[in-house]
Amino acid sequence: MFEDYLRMKGLSIVSFSKQTGIPISTLRNLNKIRYDKWKIRYLEVLSNVLNKNIQEIIEELKNMSKNVVFADSVLDGKYDIENRRYIGSKNKLITWIKSLIIEETEGTSFLDLFAGTGVVSKNMLDLYNSFIINDFLYSNEVIYKAFFSTEPFNKDIIKNKEKKYQKLMVCNENYFSKNYGGKFFSNNDATVIGEIREDIEKDKSLSDREKSILLASLVYSCDKVANTVGHYDAYRKKIQIEDRFKFELIKPIDTTGKDIFIQREDANELVKKIKADVVFIDPPYNSRQYSRFYHLLENLVKWTKPELEGVAMKPPVENMSEYSKTKAPEKFDELIQNIDAKYIVVTYNNTYSSKSNSSKNKITHDQIINSLSKVGSTQQFEQEYQFFNAGKTDLKDHKEFVFITKVGIFNEK
Repeated sequence: MFEDYLRMKGLSIVSFSKQTGIPISTLRNLNKIRYDKWKIRYLEVLSNVLNKNIQEIIEELKNMSKNVVFADSVLDGKYDIENRRYIGSKNKLITWIKSLIIEETEGTSFLDLFAGTGVVSKNMLDLYNSFIINDFLYSNEVIYKAFFSTEPFNKDIIKNKEKKYQKLMVCNENYFSKNYGGKFFSNNDATVIGEIREDIEKDKSLSDREKSILLASLVYSCDKVANTVGHYDAYRKKIQIEDRFKFELIKPIDTTGKDIFIQREDANELVKKIKADVVFIDPPYNSRQYSRFYHLLENLVKWTKPELEGVAMKPPVENMSEYSKTKAPEKFDELIQNIDAKYIVVTYNNTYSSKSNSSKNKITHDQIINSLSKVGSTQQFEQEYQFFNAGKTDLKDHKEFVFITKVGIFNEK
């Protein structure tokens, strides 16, 4: 809230720090505290800088606080960011990955280039001041805004929506139920989901953060009960689908004091525009197209209501990743060459010889090493890991690799 108040007055936290001599870290800590609990000296400093009396400042802060959620008044939702089914999630590996990053890198800024579930960024929050979180899926972008954004939101609005949506029992047929009812959800649940999505879309009073929180909550609530094996490439047939859907909220993450930038852009283009001390890369190495595997969630978030086709009711093809095609090695090499960073951290698994065509990697272990070796000194770490398996892939001795490259530093020959 302190930073928002400064912005309202045309000031930044950096300029205020320079003007007053108060460390930026101290000022950012004020964001975590209600204005009525600030020490008087901070109000006095504000008074001097703004040339306003303290009582005026308190009144302005009081009015601002009505719509602000503080760290001690968070949204008590059900779903953490990890609570969804997602191919390639690093949730079970994150402790190991984080320990390597702590030991082998340093810096204050972190770029999560193919962020996926967002689990990696969440677990790095205590290590860095600035974050860029990127993914090419619309549904993931909304999820990042909901969980990570520093934009305030009105808790009462969110809770009232939750109560309203939980009371919905029977709704009229709609776009969502016509396409997904009796397949991915029961017919009744599908009408409720469609009704909720339409209500969110029509409510123009919602802020971007509030809309994102409601959409992310809808995505997580749907994923909890969807009639699938973990993705939406197909649904389970010949079973009776029961009414199981219940709208429940997510639990946004406290990112107070952090600089959070959320992107939805082609990774190869994004790295040409930005830089970070540590860049984390976990691209989709195999032929699984995430925009197709999670088409239902993409359609639910975008809500453009395209005509759907096929057994799985997919929309027209779009947003396809080059990393899931034969051009993957070339795209990866181009990516690495254009990164402006001190350290590059890459995760990789050894499914290149998998029996399943969709699991076969488009980039080999040697190609990864070759690309990284062009920009710096690279260390390799490995750990055995049982990966997601829908049934076709029989792969023993599966390993997860982490490569850490110190950019601009080369091993002596």
